[in-house]
Amino acid sequence: MMNPYLLARPFFFSMDPERAHELAMAAIDGAAATGALRLVSGAPIDDPVQVMGLQFRNRIGLAAGLDKNGAHVDGFATMGFGFVEVGTVTPRPQPGNPRPRMFRLPKAQALINRMGFNNDGVDAFVANVSRARFRGVLGLNIGKNADTPLERATDDYLACLERVYSKASYVTVNISSPNTKDLRKLQGADELDAMLAALRDRQQRLADAQGRYVPLALKIAPDLEDAQIESIAAKLVAHRIDGVIATNTTISREAVLGLPHAQEAGGLSGAPVRDASNRVIRALRQLLPPGYPIIGVGGVMSGREACEKIDAGATLVQIYTGLIYRGPALVRECALELRRHCAQQSRATA
Repeated sequence: MMNPYLLARPFFFSMDPERAHELAMAAIDGAAATGALRLVSGAPIDDPVQVMGLQFRNRIGLAAGLDKNGAHVDGFATMGFGFVEVGTVTPRPQPGNPRPRMFRLPKAQALINRMGFNNDGVDAFVANVSRARFRGVLGLNIGKNADTPLERATDDYLACLERVYSKASYVTVNISSPNTKDLRKLQGADELDAMLAALRDRQQRLADAQGRYVPLALKIAPDLEDAQIESIAAKLVAHRIDGVIATNTTISREAVLGLPHAQEAGGLSGAPVRDASNRVIRALRQLLPPGYPIIGVGGVMSGREACEKIDAGATLVQIYTGLIYRGPALVRECALELRRHCAQQSRATA
């Protein structure tokens, strides 16, 4: 069957990426409201799996970044995702970095962005999420404001956690974007230890007060050295963090050298980050207890590559850049392939 998105893609790719993104979001909302998006996407794939104490409809999710303000949850949910993650949101509104700040590398099926957590702030974010009709698993991704000193970063994360907790199925702590100055330093041993301790304490207080436990996941970078991955894995276990998302975008340009825009500052996503992401997932699977939830993301452009994440050790899979290059058809393709692949694995180990 012809993929309708592939007919529209040249139109979107002919304009500035950020403008194209804004038009695409409006188109998604409109197509979801009329039922056209469901016709294009097909019925959601049922492949239920329990992770972090939550029931996921299937194993393929939307990664954070495409819907920073949580304003398009229902549109994305209509595509058949088993779960949707939105954000990154910060306590106060901020414009992000100066434009242009997003670049396509079509020959590499990649994007470079240096958006810088541009968003309308956590109050607007919570209002948007509250209006969504989606009742599946919804991840809310939190970060710090760019002008918050690193030594006070934990305050921003705690403020966001307080505000989003009641609306989230799980909360992702994003310390791995390369587009907020010094943010990745929070992946360091001492900084991470203090932050995770504070977040875990606040999580438990909120659970006691609201009578509902909301899991916490940590999102990490693909550019970590082995010793850093080992340190992070140990701290995830020590602080009883519920899951890890591997990985964010990469600052490496090795895979795209010589291509137009390759030297633009920012995080590289899409096909070139696949191997680095899978390396981190494999390392985490070796270091973490059996069954510890790992959400794999980075370079998934087909159902086969979604299965590679599972083979590397992931429990669930997310997509972002693949959706921009392949459109909604990728969601169903990945969900079907993951169901088939995981069923084969299950039979093989029975």
